[in-house]
Amino acid sequence: MADIAPQILFFLFLAAFLAGFIDSIAGGGGMITIPAMLIAGIPPLESLGTNKLQSLFGSGSATLAYARAGHVRLSEQLPMAALSAFGAVFGALLATIVPGDVLKAVLPFLLVAIAVYFGLKPNIGDVDKHRRMGVFLFTVTIVPLIGFYDGVFGPGTGSFFMLAFVTLAGFGVLKATAHTKLLNFGSNVGAFVVFLFYGVVLWKVGLVMGAGQFLGAQVGSRVAMKVGAKVIKPLLIVTSVALAIRLMADPSHPIRVWLGW
Repeated sequence: MADIAPQILFFLFLAAFLAGFIDSIAGGGGMITIPAMLIAGIPPLESLGTNKLQSLFGSGSATLAYARAGHVRLSEQLPMAALSAFGAVFGALLATIVPGDVLKAVLPFLLVAIAVYFGLKPNIGDVDKHRRMGVFLFTVTIVPLIGFYDGVFGPGTGSFFMLAFVTLAGFGVLKATAHTKLLNFGSNVGAFVVFLFYGVVLWKVGLVMGAGQFLGAQVGSRVAMKVGAKVIKPLLIVTSVALAIRLMADPSHPIRVWLGW
């Protein structure tokens, strides 16, 4: 596509900064960056590919911030990140040949369910609880499954990882957020490799937005570590509901098409 004007690049930088801030705390940054790229005139497939490039900077930045503060040990979690990337590779490959109408139809209801769960569980805080699933089983089943989802579709991946860590691994909210960013980084890597192979990554746009993502994630992760569950829980609930509304607001959403809205 033709070279993008500086003011459009600045707009995309600001959108990425906001997305990085929100994503480092509660996930859902893709619901800001992808529409922003579409508004800028970038075709849908290139928007998806470029989104994975710029997302690497946000998830990587947040991961480093949480690791430096001791909330996640990177060496211990690398197998999980690798399996998240592995799942995302197959998801992205599937996305190139299979329409995602079923996922699009179900996702808003899943996101609302996540919001309701966190909203109605007042005892969810920063303290770890009882683990309901062993580390090995969690690593080889839940992690690649969510990674696969991130590759094939994407929105809400952070919310799903958060839910899994809190309910199955027994993590406190802050610890779950820190580990979510590392696994999200892994799934971003896996999907990015596939999109790169298909040649749908716009490097100039991706790097400019990546800078915004990096800075936004640094700010957001510091806010999360300073305030903890007091900010993470409300933002997670609001983000999940906002994602559901945003998806349903699309006239091309399968449910709206089926119902003739």
